Order: sequence, then structure tokens, then C-alpha cells
Amino acid sequence: MFRHRIPQGERFFRGMGRESPFHKGDLKYVILDLIKDKPRYGYEIIRALEERSHGFYTPSPGAVYPTLQMLEEMGYASAIERDGKKVYTITEEGRQFLTERKDLADEVKNHMRQHWNPENIGLIGQVMGEFGKLGKLMIQPHNIDAEKMKRIRKVVSLAREEIESILEE
Repeated sequence: MFRHRIPQGERFFRGMGRESPFHKGDLKYVILDLIKDKPRYGYEIIRALEERSHGFYTPSPGAVYPTLQMLEEMGYASAIERDGKKVYTITEEGRQFLTERKDLADEVKNHMRQHWNPENIGLIGQVMGEFGKLGKLMIQPHNIDAEKMKRIRKVVSLAREEIESILEE
């Protein structure tokens, strides 16, 4: 089968729910906030984040478990083994850390609320469905000449620019 080499910077869409909405280091605030409410094990944290994002983000175990390990090493969380699973609880040092960085922790929570506004979930799903249809359309075999492909790229680029301007309003 003939494969085209895709030039750098022209990659296809990444799967939804794969990229983290958090900036580097933000996940620790979210996890501490979750275990502040009640002790949890890693899988519960993953499911809680998936639930808070209304299914749009599922953190990978490769993000959650190293963060839990780091929080434990920093003394902000402690773990006990229960039924063969580590259950994490926030420590007094962890509570103090959250209190001292309340502005930053609140900023992360506000970002999550804005990013996953439950009032818009149905509409977001419809928009993402359209992105999916567009992606499927473009990966189907077509006999498209270079001129048509340039026109398609221009339409998509204009749509992206319009969406950016709407989001900036």
C-alpha cells in the first residue's frame, strides 16, 4: 500500500479526550482537591475527572499515577493499601499547600468549569460530531486534484479563523 509522507506541522486530528486541558503541573491541584473531599484510589480519580469533564477528557493512568506518586513523595498525600489498591488521602501539608496556592487552584477549577460548561454539553457534542464527519470525509479515498485540495484547505482555514473570532468575543 502506498503511504504519503505527511510534512511536519500538517498532522491529522488527534483523538478527542486525549490531550490534557491542563497546563503542566495543574493536575496536582485537581487531584489534591479530589482527595481533599474523600480518600480515593487512582481509578476513582480518573473516573471523577472524566465525570467532571462530561466525558470530554479522560486522564491517562500515565498522568494520574505519577502525579499521585509525586504528591506522596512531597508529603501532600499519603497512601494506604486497601483490598490490593492504594487509597490516597490528603495530608495536612497537602491542605496547607492548597491553601497557600488557593488563587492558582481556583484558577484551575474555573478553567475546568469554563472548558466543560454543562449548559453547552449537547451543543459541544454536536459540534464535535461535525468535526468527526469532516475528518471521516477527508480520510476517505478521493480523486482530488491539487486545486480542489487548495480550495478545501481555504474553506477549513476560513472556518477556523471565524471560530477563533467567535471565541474571542
